[in-house]
Amino acid sequence: MQNPFDVLVVGAGYAGSVCARCLAEGGKRVRVLERRPHVAGNAYDRLDEAGVLIHQYGPHIFHTNDQKVYDWLSRFTQWRDYQHRVVADIPDEQGGRLRYPVPFNLTSLETAFGAEEGKRLGEKLMAAYGAEKKVTILELRQNSDPEISALADYVYEHVFVHYTMKQWGQKPEDIDPNTTARVPVFLSRDDRYFQDTYQGMPLKGYTPMFEKMLCHPNLTVELGVDALERLKVTEGGVTVDGENFPGAVIYTGQADELFTFRYGPLPYRTLDFRFETLPQDDFQGYGTVNYTVDQDYTRITEFKHLTGQTLPGKTTIVKEYSKAYGGILEEVPYYAIINPENNALYAKYKALADAIPNLHLLGRLAEYKYYNMDAIAGRALALAEELNK
Repeated sequence: MQNPFDVLVVGAGYAGSVCARCLAEGGKRVRVLERRPHVAGNAYDRLDEAGVLIHQYGPHIFHTNDQKVYDWLSRFTQWRDYQHRVVADIPDEQGGRLRYPVPFNLTSLETAFGAEEGKRLGEKLMAAYGAEKKVTILELRQNSDPEISALADYVYEHVFVHYTMKQWGQKPEDIDPNTTARVPVFLSRDDRYFQDTYQGMPLKGYTPMFEKMLCHPNLTVELGVDALERLKVTEGGVTVDGENFPGAVIYTGQADELFTFRYGPLPYRTLDFRFETLPQDDFQGYGTVNYTVDQDYTRITEFKHLTGQTLPGKTTIVKEYSKAYGGILEEVPYYAIINPENNALYAKYKALADAIPNLHLLGRLAEYKYYNMDAIAGRALALAEELNK
């Protein structure tokens, strides 16, 4: 029996859903297989038992400078204007706590060093580099002025190194120097975490946006289905449900898993989310607070600040713990660990995929890369447009 669809898409997150919708609009009959019992991938949101709209897999804030992506997604949602602000919470020398914006900026300077001294240092930095500029730690450290290089050391110690050690499970000496070099100081009083032109949250949530995106007469979505039980990839091509499948296969899962870990597993970091509902209107005053020096968790997110939900007397937070991905049940691989050794291992899997003309790897897991939501939506649109030709 011939397969009753033209394209198979594995995964209903950003990569799979955007690509599937675009292909369906191009006249292709598309089947989407999703392992989880819901659409939207890691952007999935839902009401918890307290009625708070939470992001099940950690906070997702949409931001982009790509008008094409913004306009395309806007077909499926209205947007709530939301400008994300993040503060670092660190212990001070008097036994209290300091909070200042990250990325570290002119306001952060005055909080860390006092109003007068912070203002003086800010003026020195702007004289050296110009206002509204993002200057990296590397640039500051290379400055001959000892005050400026000392400031770079302060940002490294209080904003970057301990947070990165928790996030990636590394010692300071193991952290990629190129990563350290890119950490910025923003010579501005713009406290927003992002400066993109388009920022916001889907007005009714991410899940309704994806549900609308995947609602098309040429689209069939199957949830709770392990595609790898139905999809087989060999050197001879692709079979689906035991039959040869000549159509395009868009695969958004782990590349190593697709090829049964032939060369060994690719390393990832995963996250442990611990949700708490509290009997109060507000817990921390911000959507996200980073704990850059102490605490075992990396950050706390309070969802009502992100979503604008009004729910008196209760709020839900989540503490985020980073750890190595072990491939066990219920663990989710979130972040590829990018280094030359892992890139070389991924290249072996990519070569296997490239040998199969109708197989396309798309997304964070399949491409072993970090993508923001807008970037992967853009890649998905580009691939679909190419396949629709």
